[in-house]
Amino acid sequence: MAERPEDLNLPNAVITRIIKEALPDGVNVSKEARRAISQAASVFVLYATSCANNFAMKAKRKTLNAGDVMSAMEEMEFERFLQPLREALEAYKKGQKGKKEASEQKRKDKEKNSTDENDKSRDEEDEHMDDEQEGENEGEEEDVEN
Repeated sequence: MAERPEDLNLPNAVITRIIKEALPDGVNVSKEARRAISQAASVFVLYATSCANNFAMKAKRKTLNAGDVMSAMEEMEFERFLQPLREALEAYKKGQKGKKEASEQKRKDKEKNSTDENDKSRDEEDEHMDDEQEGENEGEEEDVEN
């Protein structure tokens, strides 16, 4: 764990992108203001994590979950952000479920293709063996005729 909050800074590119998305076009932000927002964001993340951890500890768990974060937001008096947070969490869950289903479908398709290829290979092998067998049988028939 970091010794000081200053050791835990969010990447400048992320902070800059968030700032640009939050402000109307044409608004400039000084380097000093970006640094202050970055520091404030880091402090917020540390505080929210600490509050959420308290809820997990009360429940005798070592893993923080979304419910702990929601409770922390409420405790920190950020109730107005709870609904957007719930919506974002729901969208994330749907996206993860969609990715999981797509991955499973891809795996099933790959297994099916592999099985189909094996069947095709076996069919070709059987045909080849049948052809060889027919060739041997024809040779035997010639021997019988002689």
